[in-house]
Amino acid sequence: MKKFSFTIRGNKYNVELKKFEHNIASIEVNGTVYDVEVHKEIKQPRTPTLVRSAVPPPTRSDMKIKKNIGQPVLPVKAPLPGNIIKVFVRENDEVKKGDKLLIYEAMKMENEVLAEKDGTVKSVRVNIGDSVLQGDLLVELT
Repeated sequence: MKKFSFTIRGNKYNVELKKFEHNIASIEVNGTVYDVEVHKEIKQPRTPTLVRSAVPPPTRSDMKIKKNIGQPVLPVKAPLPGNIIKVFVRENDEVKKGDKLLIYEAMKMENEVLAEKDGTVKSVRVNIGDSVLQGDLLVELT
């Protein structure tokens, strides 16, 4: 991984960091491998680990073709994986084309999700703090 050279009390040591997991570092000093415990607070990554529950198999009613009677629904999906920061709309809110629906953080940048057409918010599928993957449904407009 990384190589270091130390001089302690006049003795030279060649140190190679082999691996570092949790607070245990595996290092090689002049050809001898040691596991050492590091007494420093380890920074946790800001990116959460996404864990999804198992998807249940479809039921018979899920497999039937559903007829959409009424206004067509426009799904607003996440273009990139990220975290929801703000939600500006609620169900039954009227929106105009270009209105902000929500803001989410993706790739360390805040991104605004805008309405693609005039309409009414049928449902909001996310809350502040939720983690979403690319293609996840955020909002439905009618």
